[in-house]
Amino acid sequence: MASAEDDFPRGGTLGKASESKIALPVEVDNLFKSNEKEESKKRKVESKDANKKVKKQKTAERNEDGLMLNEAAKCVEILHSKHLKEGTLMLGCVKDVSDFEVTVGLPCGLQGFLSIKNISDSYTKLLTEQLNSIDVEDICALPHLFHPGMVVRCVVAKLETTKGGAASIQLSINPKLVNKALTSNSMKVGMVLSGCVESLEDHGCIIDVGIKGTKAFLPKKADTNKQNSNNELKVGQYITCQIKEVKNNGRLLQLVANPSAVRQALAESKQGWTLTNLLPGLLVKATVKGVTKHGLLLGFLSSFSGQVDILHMEQEMADSYSEGSKVLARVLYMEPSTRLVGLSLRGYLVQPESRINTIPACGDRIGEVVEDCKIISMHHMSGAFLELPDKTVAFVHRNNLKEYKDPSSENKILAKPKHTCRIVDFSPMEQIHYATLRRTVIEKPFFRYHDLKPGQIVEGKVSVMLNHGMVVHVSNRIRGLVPHNHLSDIVLKNPEKVYAEGMKIKCRVLSVDVHSQKLFLTRKKTLITSSLPLFLSYSDARPGRVSHGYIVSVKNFGCIVRFYNNVKGLVPAKELSSEVILDPEEVFYVGQVLKTKVLQCDPAKEKLILSLKRAMEQQTEETGNAQFDREVGKRLEAKVLKKSISGLEVSILPDDVRALLPTLHLSDHVSNCSLLRETLQEGDTVSDLVCFQQKTKQIIVTKKPMVIWSLEEGEAPKDFSEITVGMQIIGWVKNIIAYGVFVEFPYGLVGLAPKSAISDEFIDNIATTFQVGQTVIAKVTNLDEEKKRFLVTLQISEVTMPEGSALMRLIHAVQERRAVTEMIATKEAKEPYQQLAALSVGQRLKLVFDTENDDKGAIFKSDELVGATIQANKHHVMGIQLTPGQKVTAVVLFVDIRATTVHVSLLSKLVTKKKMLTEGSKHSAILQHIDKDLAIISVDDTAQLTFIQTESHFNEVNLTASEKLLEGIILDVEVVQPSCEQLQGLPLLSWKRSRTKGLGKPVSNQMNADTGYQFGEILQGKIRTIKPTSVQVALKDGRTGYVHVSQVMEAAEVSPGSFPTSSVKVGSEVTGRVIGGRDINSTGLLPISHPRLKYTCPELTLIPSKLDGKLEVKSYTAEENLRRHKVGQEITCFVSKFHQESKSLEVTSGPFVSGTVELLAMITDLKDSSRLDKMYKLGQAVQAKVVKVSLKPQRLSLSLTDIYKLEAGCITWGMVTSMPPHLGLVVKLPFGCTGTVAITDLADAYKPNPLAAFSKDQLLRCYLLGSEDGKWRLSLRPSRLNPQQAKPAKDTEILSLDNLQEGQLIRGYVKSISEQGVFLRLSNNIIGRAELQRSSKYFVNNHKILCNHLPPSTLLTTKIVSIDRKEKLVDLSLLTMDTGKPDILPESLHLPLRLQGEDKNKYNLERKKKRPLSESEENKNESEAPKKKMEKMEKMEKTEKTEKTKKTEKTKKTEKTKKTKKTKKTKKTEKTEKTEKTTNLTDDDSGVEVYFREMEDQEDKDTQSAAVNVSSSSGPIRLQVAAEFSWDLGLSSLKPATANKHADSSDEEDQDESSKSQKKTRRELAQEKKAAEKALTQREIELMDPQLRPQDAGAFERLLLASPNSSILWLQYMAHHLQATQIEQARAVAERALKTISFREEQEKLNVWVALLNLENLYGTQDSLKKVFERALQFCEPMPVYQQLADIYTKSDKIKEAENLYKSMVKRFRQNKAVWLSYGAFLLQQGQSDAAGALLQRGLKSLPSKESVDVIAKFAQLEFRYGNTEKGFAMFDKVLTSYPKRTDLWSVFIDLMVKHGSQKDVRALFDRVIHLSVSVKKIKFFFKRYMEYEKKHGTPQSIQAVKEKAVEFVEGKVSVAASS
Repeated sequence: MASAEDDFPRGGTLGKASESKIALPVEVDNLFKSNEKEESKKRKVESKDANKKVKKQKTAERNEDGLMLNEAAKCVEILHSKHLKEGTLMLGCVKDVSDFEVTVGLPCGLQGFLSIKNISDSYTKLLTEQLNSIDVEDICALPHLFHPGMVVRCVVAKLETTKGGAASIQLSINPKLVNKALTSNSMKVGMVLSGCVESLEDHGCIIDVGIKGTKAFLPKKADTNKQNSNNELKVGQYITCQIKEVKNNGRLLQLVANPSAVRQALAESKQGWTLTNLLPGLLVKATVKGVTKHGLLLGFLSSFSGQVDILHMEQEMADSYSEGSKVLARVLYMEPSTRLVGLSLRGYLVQPESRINTIPACGDRIGEVVEDCKIISMHHMSGAFLELPDKTVAFVHRNNLKEYKDPSSENKILAKPKHTCRIVDFSPMEQIHYATLRRTVIEKPFFRYHDLKPGQIVEGKVSVMLNHGMVVHVSNRIRGLVPHNHLSDIVLKNPEKVYAEGMKIKCRVLSVDVHSQKLFLTRKKTLITSSLPLFLSYSDARPGRVSHGYIVSVKNFGCIVRFYNNVKGLVPAKELSSEVILDPEEVFYVGQVLKTKVLQCDPAKEKLILSLKRAMEQQTEETGNAQFDREVGKRLEAKVLKKSISGLEVSILPDDVRALLPTLHLSDHVSNCSLLRETLQEGDTVSDLVCFQQKTKQIIVTKKPMVIWSLEEGEAPKDFSEITVGMQIIGWVKNIIAYGVFVEFPYGLVGLAPKSAISDEFIDNIATTFQVGQTVIAKVTNLDEEKKRFLVTLQISEVTMPEGSALMRLIHAVQERRAVTEMIATKEAKEPYQQLAALSVGQRLKLVFDTENDDKGAIFKSDELVGATIQANKHHVMGIQLTPGQKVTAVVLFVDIRATTVHVSLLSKLVTKKKMLTEGSKHSAILQHIDKDLAIISVDDTAQLTFIQTESHFNEVNLTASEKLLEGIILDVEVVQPSCEQLQGLPLLSWKRSRTKGLGKPVSNQMNADTGYQFGEILQGKIRTIKPTSVQVALKDGRTGYVHVSQVMEAAEVSPGSFPTSSVKVGSEVTGRVIGGRDINSTGLLPISHPRLKYTCPELTLIPSKLDGKLEVKSYTAEENLRRHKVGQEITCFVSKFHQESKSLEVTSGPFVSGTVELLAMITDLKDSSRLDKMYKLGQAVQAKVVKVSLKPQRLSLSLTDIYKLEAGCITWGMVTSMPPHLGLVVKLPFGCTGTVAITDLADAYKPNPLAAFSKDQLLRCYLLGSEDGKWRLSLRPSRLNPQQAKPAKDTEILSLDNLQEGQLIRGYVKSISEQGVFLRLSNNIIGRAELQRSSKYFVNNHKILCNHLPPSTLLTTKIVSIDRKEKLVDLSLLTMDTGKPDILPESLHLPLRLQGEDKNKYNLERKKKRPLSESEENKNESEAPKKKMEKMEKMEKTEKTEKTKKTEKTKKTEKTKKTKKTKKTKKTEKTEKTEKTTNLTDDDSGVEVYFREMEDQEDKDTQSAAVNVSSSSGPIRLQVAAEFSWDLGLSSLKPATANKHADSSDEEDQDESSKSQKKTRRELAQEKKAAEKALTQREIELMDPQLRPQDAGAFERLLLASPNSSILWLQYMAHHLQATQIEQARAVAERALKTISFREEQEKLNVWVALLNLENLYGTQDSLKKVFERALQFCEPMPVYQQLADIYTKSDKIKEAENLYKSMVKRFRQNKAVWLSYGAFLLQQGQSDAAGALLQRGLKSLPSKESVDVIAKFAQLEFRYGNTEKGFAMFDKVLTSYPKRTDLWSVFIDLMVKHGSQKDVRALFDRVIHLSVSVKKIKFFFKRYMEYEKKHGTPQSIQAVKEKAVEFVEGKVSVAASS
């Protein structure tokens, strides 16, 4: 064993070794104890220099002796790879075992590799012999020696760096290296060693422990490990043993391998462990020396220090660790040079099993990308803990929190609420997943071998060329082999000339073995570019399919061809060719790629027969495409396979069916098509694709948004027969010829637009009008039925654009440009693409002028956009003088990421703060920049920039130079949306050319109103088309009129079930009268507002009675039409649509009136609910009753049944929505109502499980009992629904308490169980209770026992014990003796029986005898103390009372004698009284009060002892801080302060005379004791008062020694000096505080700085205040210091200084919202309202735009508080008008108005809020507040009005839901 001198150096060597050994324990104690005591006083006085001397002394000791005791770590962090050094000992866990290498998981997520040559010397020797001789018996391979989860001690043998820069840790378990520091002399019994089997003997085995001169033997009987018995042990096997016996001074060891003993063996100091020979894996007892945020500091083995990082703490017990607590810990690693010892407290390591789980319980998730993760804790030196959405916790190493070479910013990471991570590993040592936040790792398509699939196309880099092939790195973790015969389609003789190291190549995966991590790739071009189906399994090789394969063997009987994933088949000799081949080896060769056809395939037997000749004889059969469901209009997702000139070859997912996506079908904008094609790369996924034709052989898909919209809306005709003249179809230009333009439409239809029908203007050169692929809207003008041809017109005046299509087209164009930008930024993950992608139009940049460009513009540079060209043309630098190096502010106009160019403007009107736009407002705009189909405009002087399209119409032809939009042109715009989310927050505008400036002829999409039709005008026409709900009429002038189904025939002639539109025929001539019109830009109807309006698309009526020209037709608005309908009115409606999902019916009763019929208002029979779509057909007439008239939205709620409103007593249909067990059924009723069916109203005879017969969405007939708070009480009892046919009820319905009688037996359902008893539901409104003692015959001390056996809705029989009709209470009994039923609790619980009769009386009598003792214990709330302890305490108290009595013996001698006699006489009586009084004490009685109550009938001596007993048992003794106080004294020994004062001032003789002459009564004694109690209480209050301050400097100094970091104490100390006008002493105290308080206590230091600023402000000069302020800025966060000084100025009325300081603050902290708010509050408090308004505008310009709303709202609150209430109201109103869904602001607004506004204003505000378009939950909240306000401030009428509004809201929501 190493000498004690080495272990505990003392600065010199001892004389004799024997003496050192004997004196060792004493010297160690002196080292750590006696020196501290001797030097404790000195250290308090010594300065920092003394501490430095001590440190130098320790260093000297270390240098002299070579060893030292390790010190506690200053900061706990996890073990990093950079900290590792060769020789570091570690505890590891086997993760994976291969033939030649073992992968070992190390602490803190590290990973090492154990080579086969680093096991042991004996195993290496055996390997050498195996290689040299064949006769040596087989060696056990590594998989037989190691298994996953096995814990091993290892040492870092070598540290290497791979080519990629990653660290590679080579490990060794060779005992000579692991136990290097151990010697023979250091061996002790009980030590745990690791070793390897050296040889197997007859009676055991020899273990190599690596100690020179020591042999270790493991007998067979000592090996109790079943898994590692001697029969199974192999040479080289790793084993952990415990020393059982030591012989010959450690030269011979006898070991034992008992797993349980080894696991529980503790390392102890007596075993002689030192920092030199300490081994990982040792189990030690440790003491917590320090608790930090990032881990623990431990002390173990009496003198060693170690650390536990955050990963090795038990997270469930993290809060329970405290200094001084004892724990068991396992040594994890030991770094010999720094002496750093890492330990673990994790349970699976401290008490490990035979192996550790290497796969988590949640399964293998490595490589998974997880979104919406939250950071739960950050440890700056280690990493961060991440919570995944499934609540799993992962750890992110600090290096993986950021990209490589990026600066670390924890605040930036914590600022993000959610993160996306990728799980990269699972550490068995920590049992936690490791993840990364690096975007480059997350976006990698292949992270591990599991991500690769056979047949995939991958890219990689050539690593090295070998004889048998080429190694290719697909990623940092994945490498594959391209076999030699797969390097090319032909055999390469010199492949090194073709492939160079580092070359990027494209390969296809042949096969991948995840377990062995083997990947085989091919470079054969035919296989890579093949478009034939891939055979990835035998099931893919269906007969008739053709695919490419390669020959792996050539035989006489044929060729064996292999495909992917080791799928192979045989091509028989007869199928090799149509000609006879005698020798196949002469024709074919191994590696040759062939096209084969499947003849036969048996997937079960994996047999495949192929043919070459049949594949050559016929064309390739695309069987995959034939099976593909080519549904036109269905949205698809595809992956790009190949780019060609015509477009993209894609594979439709998930069927991998080939299709073509033409370039011109990538967008509606031709300019975007080329951009998208260039950006999309092979492997990218494209969504929102649609197949638009079925008949072509090849599948062709489109991504044109407008074409997809027309297909989804059913606007596109499917074949020629559906085309009619006048129909408008969306298509695209297919070809342009001299006489016209061919337009293609979905489903393969093609029409011709003649030259004369292309444009409204004359076209000279037709080739320049349109572009091929341009999306257009065509109107059919002529049909050729025989040749199935048709002509169309593209004239803008003839076609009508769908409503909102122009704006949607703009949004699509911008989104497509944005998608291109993001794709380029993602794929080009380098500067400046990432920075350019983050820019947006209108963003301000800080630039530096560089030089002037060719067109007199300017070029700038920026540190944030290195590598990008930033330029402004001459128009955008006009009037600005620029010099090189000048700093300017510019605004972004456009970003061209492909050219890495940013176009900016320096114009002042664009750089200024943006002004808000309002919806519907009109402005003039200037065009600032043009880029193909898009342009950037600026709106007036608002500094708002946004996008517009350069084309105002789909069919706009290429304009001439004079007609095109140019920069600087003025346009007229109208605001559609002030902030459009799809445009990244930019406003959405509609535009037209400005007429006032004369810049171009305006293009109008609408016809002149003068050419329209007059209201009431009679027209002639022919029926063009007939639809179920409308008829189109071709008028004589070529226009189209519309006839609603209700205007076809007289209302009296319409019968229910008829179809009015069937009475007219196509082509028949009709006469109609104009009653309204339709919007030319939409298919919607215009409300009839005035008879003098003119309509270009008239709405007609064909009713004969209305065609009389003399008869005046009345006009009504849409609202007037609705108001004409009354609730309960029966009207005729026509079915317009049936919604299958919501099962609701949409009907129309007139051209401008529509309504909704919900499911429950349609059915009268349950059978009808399944065939409603067949019962009600489009256009069918039905009779309905009006339920509700809603103006917002303008709809009718209707009913097809006789019920149009719900009333008590009626029967209606309902639908089950939920089934809560405690309640029953929640049922949805017609007309937006809801109801509940109590569990007692489900049937006339109760069933044990009543809710089992019901299910969600089940339809029921319900009887309405009544309504309460808007909810109906329902009943499903047959006696209610059908009283005539119902059987007598077994369980009668209980309507009130009058139906119940005492003693009655009744059944009910369990509602709930609590400590008060079992509550049973007897009816829907009556609940009964059975107390616990009446619930069971067993004694139940916890109601949870009943809860476990009586779930809610359990049916029980009970007896009514009593009925309190006044309180409406029903007491029940569940006892067997009352109900005759078995007990509700089973006997199997073995519960004690409840005592009854004499047994109970006997028990109570015994309890009475023990009552005083139990009562005292109960008041004290403690457990019963042992009798010996109680007797000892009573004896001590009696002794103290005797001593106290002796002091006053002279003055009270006579009185004592009398009271002693009295005590003897009344002893028994007093005991009884004491018991009664103690029993009647309340919970609030203190021990002192009990004492005085008992004093009334007891003498002095007995009273004292009684008082001690009661006080000790009634509660804790009150805190006393007096010097003479003894914790062992009772309360009776304390005297009141007033009595002491009286005794000092009185004459002693008078006191003696009064005591002799006058005897004190019991009342006087009681008063004295009460006075003493008051004095005692007062003293307690004073001592417990936290505001109580010390009275002198010494007291302050004593307190500061205990709490040096407490700023409160320091400030009180300063105030103590200031009260004595000791200014300098107060300053000195403040300076001391700043030096003493720890730098970590930032807030405490800030408090002192603020106090010092206050002191200087009050007692110092302006200069001294300024100096303190500047110092404070250096040591504290500047912002709080500024704010505190501003508050000091304000409170001391230094208004000018405060204002100047605020001005400085808003300049320095302009991005801080709190500064602007503080300054605004200051100005408003000073009455400067206008200045506050100007400040708000400045703040909005400086702060980010996302903060604008909150800042305005805060300023509005300040206006309410300090300024003008009306102004605050206006500000809130403006904000909430723009952002109506900010319910938090609405709530604040309401609070302020309730406080400052009138009732009228508050009610108006509530009325606004309850009509918001927000969630129902939020509206419910506001209704609740509205009701509370009315209950407090309103009248019954106003309360009722609120209720009616709430009902109206609910009904409106139901009707909307039903219509949707």
